[in-house]
Parts: sequence; C-alpha cells; structure tokens
Amino acid sequence: MPNTPTSAPPAASDILKPVPLEAAQKYARMAASENTRRAYRADWAHFVQWCRDQRLCALPAEAETVRLYVAALASTHKLSTIHRRLSVITRRQRDYGSWTPAAKKTGAVRDVIRGIQREKGVRPEQKRPLSTEELRRMVIALPATPLGLRNRALLLIGFAGGFRRSGLAAIDFADVKDDDDGMTIFIRRSKTDQEGEGRKIGIAYGSDSKTCPVRAYSKWIAAAQITEGPVFRHFHNRTMGNKAITGRVVALTVKKAAERVGLDAQSLAGHSLRSGLATTAARNGASEASIMRQTGHKSVTMVRRYIREGSLFHDNASGKLGL
Repeated sequence: MPNTPTSAPPAASDILKPVPLEAAQKYARMAASENTRRAYRADWAHFVQWCRDQRLCALPAEAETVRLYVAALASTHKLSTIHRRLSVITRRQRDYGSWTPAAKKTGAVRDVIRGIQREKGVRPEQKRPLSTEELRRMVIALPATPLGLRNRALLLIGFAGGFRRSGLAAIDFADVKDDDDGMTIFIRRSKTDQEGEGRKIGIAYGSDSKTCPVRAYSKWIAAAQITEGPVFRHFHNRTMGNKAITGRVVALTVKKAAERVGLDAQSLAGHSLRSGLATTAARNGASEASIMRQTGHKSVTMVRRYIREGSLFHDNASGKLGL
C-alpha cells in the first residue's frame, strides 16, 4: 500500500495571529514602571539638551562627549544620578545600534567616574530613620481634622508596615482586611515586584490608642467615608478629592509633621518611615527574616546595614571601658 504523503507542519504565521506593532511596543514599555520611564525620559532629554548647548552629537555619542558630560554633572548632581544617566545613555546608544561609550568599562568614562567617587565618596546620601519616640511626638501633635486624621494614619501605617513611598500612596481600600490581631494589607506591586505577584503584610494593634496604626486607619476611613478606591487621597484647600496621593506627598507629610514638633525636617524624608521600622525593629531584637517579611527586601545586605545601625550602642565596646 503506497505511503500517504504527510503534509508539512503549519508555519507559525498560520497558527499565531499577527500582533500589531503598537502592542509589542506597549509590552516593552511595561517592562519598567511609569516612574522609572519618566525618570529615564528626563535623563535622556537632559543629555540631549546639554549636547545641543555644547554643539556635540548625542546619538551616536563619542566617548569624549560622555566623559565631558559626566564631568559637568559632578559638581551639581549625586553619584547615583550620574550612574543612572549613564545607564540611560548606554541604552539609547545600544538601541541606535552604535558603540556604547557610556559603559562604565570604557576607559575614558571609567576614570572620570573613579575620580568623582574619590571626591564625593561612594556611600549614598540618605535621610535618617525615624525613631518610635519621634513618630509618637509627630502624630500626637496632628490636629483632629480630616487632613490630620489622614496624615496620622499615613505616618503610622507607613512606619509599621515599612512601606516605600509609592507603595504607601497606592494602598487601595479593597486591599485592606480586618484581622483579629490587627489588619492585613495586600501590596499589589512594588519596586522589587514589577510583575505584580503581590504579597501580604500584617500590621498589629498598637499598645497605645494614640499611636495605634490600626485604630488610626479606622478613624480616617470612617471620617472620610471611604468605601472604595484609594485609601490616602489628595486634599485641595482642605477638601478631599478622589485621587490617590503621590510618593512626594508622603515625603512632604513626614517633613511637615516633623517641623510641627521641632525636628530637623531636612534630615527626614518618606524613606525615614521604612528605614525607621527596620532600624527600630533591629534594635529591639527582631530577626533579619521578620524585618524582610515586613519590608519586602529581597536581599539581606540592606537589612543587615539597618541592623548594624540599630544595634550600634547595644553591647558597644566603648561602654565597657569604665570611662
């Protein structure tokens, strides 16, 4: 019996529907958060404008151009900003298909970076962590107005949850659940979870009703009559709106509350809530694992730095000298 000829397997184009170019571009953009994309756009625009002012070519850029640009940034920008802009320039050059003079391994750029590091130091400038006692003073001093109630809940939950500014600002009413021991908050997305797997954190009842984050949340929700949508909302002329606050509002809230009780607001920022939780918990004997569960850190490196700082005067050698 003659063999029946077999047909060739169908081509991929016959199986898969064509995807519009716009869809591919949309998914590529979603690889980074909107805040990151905004920062990248601003960084690239700054480099392009600088090149125009200097009558130099931004794309493709010569190694000498990038070296001069980095040197120009050194007197006015942080080292972290310079590194980020180099990354953006490198990416744009690669997308263009040209050599990447911005790469830190390129000798001309590398030497300038090393010189800046020696002058500025490699340790990034960071705002200090808040202590529990400082936070207590800040929230007790807030007025019992709608804005004051929002800020009290914002500060206490931000501290107890070890939140990043963006995560705190993005809390939705549907993501908060009551629990016998306090409340649970589902974090949909974070800096280290761009794919949106999400995670839950628990916030326990406080021992003092004036500084309990769970009670502060309940009072704010009841006063604002929030039943859906963003938990922490913008105020305009003392009137609450429907939109969520931004991370910048978190930082301003920390600074204003600190100023109200005479603390140095310049040394504090939104991150002071997150680092304050980690440092205070470490000082009080919390384990690395428990701190990481709360803050969502993926690496122990940063957490261990908090523990070192929080335990600086615990079993300190200088206290054993009999001075």
